[in-house]
Amino acid sequence: MNVPVRERLIEAATDLFYAHGVRAVSADKIIERVGTTKVTFYRHFRTKDDLVVTYLEGRAALEREGVTSAIAQAGGDVDTTLRLISEALDTVACSPGFRGCPFINAAAEYPDPTSPVRQVIDAHRSWWTKTFEQLIAPLGLPAPAAVADDLMVLRDGAMVAGYLGDPAAAAGSFLRGCQAIIRQSRP
Repeated sequence: MNVPVRERLIEAATDLFYAHGVRAVSADKIIERVGTTKVTFYRHFRTKDDLVVTYLEGRAALEREGVTSAIAQAGGDVDTTLRLISEALDTVACSPGFRGCPFINAAAEYPDPTSPVRQVIDAHRSWWTKTFEQLIAPLGLPAPAAVADDLMVLRDGAMVAGYLGDPAAAAGSFLRGCQAIIRQSRP
């Protein structure tokens, strides 16, 4: 099957950016991996940062699909949804080559909040927080935005701990922490 060059560039960038860091991977490395030319690369991506944006948008789409699926599978039940998200975190963190959250990693390399890369990161993080807030809305908690922020911090911590420590323990801590925050937040 003949995969279009654009898709091969995105696939190579996804592998290389995640494994080595965005700044450490040059456009030339991606071009070499794909076996194409600079002209072809720049025909598809005006700049390397445009490719970074595309890479992160792809990762965001995968995460959103997974979370949306967990919510649907759980029928909106908060505890079940959080358990499914925890199980997914465990599965991802236990996979070979796991290097933490691609958004946290990229944010460390793109500190400028006006960068298009950082804007994709911020939009995805905002999506997560809003999704947590929508998930817990039926619980009638007095400060749902604050609880959603807390759940996001737990998600971030689980991703980092899953990379630096025991992935299963990180996923379990995420779930227990979410349950404790919700329990403590009830009127």
